[in-house]
Amino acid sequence: MTGQRPWRPTRRRLADTLLAAVAPVAACGLALGGLSVWTAYGNAGTPASITVTDGKVFAPTGATPETAAFFRITNSGGTPDRLLKVTTAEAGDRGLTLSRHVMTSSNTASDRTVSSVGIPAGKSLAMSPAGFDVIVPVKEGRQIGDLVAFTLHFERSGAVKTLAVVVRPGQNTGERSS
Repeated sequence: MTGQRPWRPTRRRLADTLLAAVAPVAACGLALGGLSVWTAYGNAGTPASITVTDGKVFAPTGATPETAAFFRITNSGGTPDRLLKVTTAEAGDRGLTLSRHVMTSSNTASDRTVSSVGIPAGKSLAMSPAGFDVIVPVKEGRQIGDLVAFTLHFERSGAVKTLAVVVRPGQNTGERSS
């Protein structure tokens, strides 16, 4: 072993080692920061878990071409979801419309078409005549107690099939959120 010098740390070797260690530490810090932002904006956690219950359709009255349907939508997951549209085979080519009943500044009521309805994580939405509803074309021959099949389409949860019973207008459709 003559002629070889013992290994000693030099400033240059220490600087190279430090630079080699900084790159992975910086990458980990950047990844952790990105995940923190992703979580803060609600993109982490358990997925949305949607259930649809208490479906009701108002029996048609008079010569009106449309009626309304209402559902209780519960999201028991940890991520918000959004109702995008509602379909039913009974409507044929005629589409269903999501609607929201609002009071204007002049204290008059107005129904406004909405493109979607948000369902927050861990919350429920009970549709009602005083809030959100689904405008449904009237089908001839529908009777009180008939069942109508609907599919509610959600942004994250996909399609959820449910049944709604035909009821007299005003029968147990109060809106509640929990």
